[in-house]
Amino acid sequence: MLFETIIEISYLIGTVLFVWGLRQLGSPDTARKGNMLATIGMSLGIVAVLIDPTITGDNNYLWIAGGIALGGIIGWLAAKKIQMTAMPQMVSVFNGLGGASAVVLSMVELMTVDLDMGGRTISLFALLIGSIAFTGSMLAYLKLDGKIWDSQVTWPKHNIINQVLLVVCIAFFVYLVVQTPSTGLIIAFLLLSLFYGWSFVAPIGGADMPVVISLLNSFTGLSAAAAGLIYGNNLMIVGGILVGASGTILTVLMCEAMNRSLFNVLIGGFSASGGGGKDESGQVAKSTNAIDSAILLNYSGSVMFVPGYGLAVAQAQKALKELDDVLESNGVDVKYAIHPVAGRMPGHMNVLLAEADVPYPKLLDLDDANAALPGTDVVVIVGANDVVNPAAEDDPSSSIYGMPVLKVWEAKHVIVMKRSMSPGYAGIQNQLFFHEKTKMFFGDAKDSIQTLLSEVKNL
Repeated sequence: MLFETIIEISYLIGTVLFVWGLRQLGSPDTARKGNMLATIGMSLGIVAVLIDPTITGDNNYLWIAGGIALGGIIGWLAAKKIQMTAMPQMVSVFNGLGGASAVVLSMVELMTVDLDMGGRTISLFALLIGSIAFTGSMLAYLKLDGKIWDSQVTWPKHNIINQVLLVVCIAFFVYLVVQTPSTGLIIAFLLLSLFYGWSFVAPIGGADMPVVISLLNSFTGLSAAAAGLIYGNNLMIVGGILVGASGTILTVLMCEAMNRSLFNVLIGGFSASGGGGKDESGQVAKSTNAIDSAILLNYSGSVMFVPGYGLAVAQAQKALKELDDVLESNGVDVKYAIHPVAGRMPGHMNVLLAEADVPYPKLLDLDDANAALPGTDVVVIVGANDVVNPAAEDDPSSSIYGMPVLKVWEAKHVIVMKRSMSPGYAGIQNQLFFHEKTKMFFGDAKDSIQTLLSEVKNL
């Protein structure tokens, strides 16, 4: 009786910590605390399972300890080794493994327990959603890491194939629910679900991967909640629902940030190859150098940095923060404009700048940044591209037309730090490069910022 009370209290406290931690994750300045609270809640759940004799039995502690040790070591080493540029890939892999866990639990139940119709429904649902999350996330990882390109995994009429596969999966699911399935049919359903997860992500363009990662994260949450229903574990149910709900909300918010529907994303309407765009032939981009840029920045009243994936690739966030400090000491007001889909995953730029100890109040969201841009003297774009492309505003033929962007051209001066004139992730050229207010500063972002920093210090 005492054990049961302790276990239920642990689950209750863990649930509260999950909710509280998720609430804290809503703001950058409390995100670290929220993460710790959720970690404590998860630890309480693990302890509760360990002391529950109905779950662990008499001979399972060695297996549990081994799993905790192995998973903990792998997770720790991966987190220590991973670079910020590869953070989206790690999120995809970890998310996929969460789906795989639900698949394993479902298969154990379906293969070893005589389930009634309700039990089969929950187990098969966890199997289906977990499989989609697993193989879909693995393909997302391969795309993000550049190991696989869209053209290598897509077929003609792929979206129609996916619709057919979805109908087959649902029909197979219903059949297995109403019938007592054989081992062969369960394995066939598993393989079909795994294949559909891969095929589901295949036609979605690389530029939409942040949205897909968020959506697959919600799938993993739903599969975890279903696994919680299988074992009657309230903490798993609540945790899975929170992950599923937050992932869904984030997916919707990201779609709104691109002014596109989720359906448009899922049918691959915005591919990595892009589409449309004005003809740039005959246009000439003006370039600048470190000395001229340093003078412009140092004697400005306000400067706004726009970070993008190029900043992460160059690992230039600390150099940028040092330039920020020097400019501030010279009386320049410095801010950062953060687009919701800048980088390769939600919050990528926020995490990158937090690593460099950039104060949170300096980070402006899309609306606040756009309101401040007309009064800004200089905008410095570091590695961003599609999120500052005027084509979203004035080119109906562009594949990003209608997407809310940072209107950097409304500032007095624009400096674009970039390696070359190559297009961004959407695959279309940026008209901003040829704007009358824009000057291109070519080179590696970190080297360019460090050179610029030296020139500012010498003024």
